[in-house]
Amino acid sequence: MPDIGRLLIILGVILILFGLFVSIVGKLPGDIVIKRENFTFYFPVATSLLFSIILSILFYLFSKFF
Repeated sequence: MPDIGRLLIILGVILILFGLFVSIVGKLPGDIVIKRENFTFYFPVATSLLFSIILSILFYLFSKFF
């Protein structure tokens, strides 16, 4: 059972770091923002692509050395 608690804490920290990453890098030129009177739609295309590339590199390095 302690492994589940540790996993939840790690996932929470990852989500917090992802939120900070998106708020810092969230205004890239490829991100789509549609603003209306009572509605704002934000679709982070470029931010998601950048995050995917970074994760792919990290997973590759992790699998290469471990």
